[in-house]
Amino acid sequence: AISDPLGDMLTRIRNAQMRGMDKVVTPASKLRARVLEVLQGEGYIRGYTEIEKDGHKHIEIELKYFDGTPVIAEIRRVSKPGRRVYSSQSDIPLVRNGL
Repeated sequence: AISDPLGDMLTRIRNAQMRGMDKVVTPASKLRARVLEVLQGEGYIRGYTEIEKDGHKHIEIELKYFDGTPVIAEIRRVSKPGRRVYSSQSDIPLVRNGL
């Protein structure tokens, strides 16, 4: 069993981008879908679709590149199941100066 499904999805995205892949597949969940909605809304991924694979629901994520370079420069999990990190809204840094 996966103890950190969100961390697993982020690792799959990171690994796929290092390999220059157009799409990556991850097991489906409501939490993953909500995070992907935010990433799509902010323009970090092209989109995602829910697919059925081997009798299980999966999410196919379409990665986004600009001039061959991944749009996501860095993606990592800060608050992990083994080490929770709490911060206020004002402490969260802006991404690329809010662009």
